[in-house]
Amino acid sequence: MEDGAGGGRPSEVENRKGRGRRAFRFAPRDLLVYASSSSIRGVLERLLSLLDPNDARPVIPLAHGDPSAFPCFRTTPVAEEAIVSAVRSGEHNRYAPTVGLPSARRAVAEYLSRDVPYKVSPDDIFLTAGCCQAIGVVLSVLGRPGSNILLPRPGYPFYEGRAAFDGLEVRHFDLLPDKGWEVDLDAVEALADENTTALVVINPGNPTGSVLSYEHLKRVAETARKLGIMVIADEVYAHLAFGNNPFVSMGAFGSIVPVLTLGSISKRWVVPGWRLGWIVAHDTNGVLKETQIIEGIKGFLNISTDPATFIQGALPHILENTKEEFFNKTISLLRETADMCYTQIKEIDCLACPHEPEGSMFVMVKLNPAYLVDILDDDDFCNKLAKEESNWLRVTFAIDPCSLQDGLSRVKSFCQRHAKKAESFTSKEETNTTLPLCYTNMW
Repeated sequence: MEDGAGGGRPSEVENRKGRGRRAFRFAPRDLLVYASSSSIRGVLERLLSLLDPNDARPVIPLAHGDPSAFPCFRTTPVAEEAIVSAVRSGEHNRYAPTVGLPSARRAVAEYLSRDVPYKVSPDDIFLTAGCCQAIGVVLSVLGRPGSNILLPRPGYPFYEGRAAFDGLEVRHFDLLPDKGWEVDLDAVEALADENTTALVVINPGNPTGSVLSYEHLKRVAETARKLGIMVIADEVYAHLAFGNNPFVSMGAFGSIVPVLTLGSISKRWVVPGWRLGWIVAHDTNGVLKETQIIEGIKGFLNISTDPATFIQGALPHILENTKEEFFNKTISLLRETADMCYTQIKEIDCLACPHEPEGSMFVMVKLNPAYLVDILDDDDFCNKLAKEESNWLRVTFAIDPCSLQDGLSRVKSFCQRHAKKAESFTSKEETNTTLPLCYTNMW
């Protein structure tokens, strides 16, 4: 069948045959390439490509906080049975409201009310497909032209990639290792201006392994109020604390400054693949409503995906019925592996831990390339480690102890092979770079 003279199909055929070719005028956004390459997943994909396919040893990526593959970190049967029950009930096959099922929002409000000195309202809870979506929602809402956001260094790279995608200028403030990775509040005040929208605080720390004190968090809140900005509190590792400082929610200071808390069940319940997170407005003075931030969050959720309805349906049972014994077991394992990680890293000449991990699943390690031959910096260290030993750094200790022992032994062997002879080392060569080491997980 042939088209008439005015039809478009002949030209399409000619294009396929190479005649009358027309240039196509579509291309991806350049920012997507940057955002992906700067993410944890982008870095891990690059390192995976460097692994030796002929190395028969199991790969041990000490790189990201997902210990769910290891039997010792398996989630509680309470959570598994809640999911099965929700699916079999037949009541959760439909679409959920964009802000979340009312029952799930109530359950999250009750759960989080334990951490703050007031009752959290279900109306202040917005369910998301994991904490990463929560980050994306909040940064998109704040991404007005010309705005900037203050991010911690070191921090979670997803924020930088997402901020670039949403047109937010990033300004970094340092975390202070000699003070337990506290926020450099003087730097925060120097960086902020009339276009600054928010300050991000990750507590417990990823990738620092720190747990900030009540007193310091209060000073953070007071500084943010002085500057007229909100605090975005990333608490995805909430309650994974095993050092001297107990976990304190930034929401406890919602009467001082508006706080948007981001969290999920991914880490505490060890189920990152379930993708159930939340945004919580801790704002007893109603500033976030007055400034339309809450409406912005609702508006974004209206044009984005939702967490699976059956997982939302299971959430009340999970939050209300998980026993403390499960949480205590997880904390005990993390304490054991964190101590192992810290102790063994101290035995490697070119590596040092400026601060012993007290929470989350990570520890920051300082690399001194001056001790090593043909290692330029932290990036070069990780690339060559991946090629030679089939594992890499950021070091996570959320992994079973035997696998962690194996992984750290490989790191030590690598450093010994690349070590300079004693007579070739001089103090003038000493330069330090910092590596985020995740102290759990392996593949």
